[in-house]
Amino acid sequence: MSEESKQIIRSSQCARIIVCISEMFNVPLDMATDIYYNSETANLIEDGIADLHCRSDKYLAGEIWREFQESK
Repeated sequence: MSEESKQIIRSSQCARIIVCISEMFNVPLDMATDIYYNSETANLIEDGIADLHCRSDKYLAGEIWREFQESK
């Protein structure tokens, strides 16, 4: 798989996770986007650490939300 293909897949997953955060926790998409991109979990997904990219979007949304709540 080419790097371009991998990037397209990662971008699609990011978008789905952001939508999950918005829907699951009743926050606007712009807030969900900020929460996602400011999370350590998003960095780990991008780096391919611990195969997080293989987890479900809802699971990852929940982890990112938990991380957000703990940082408050």
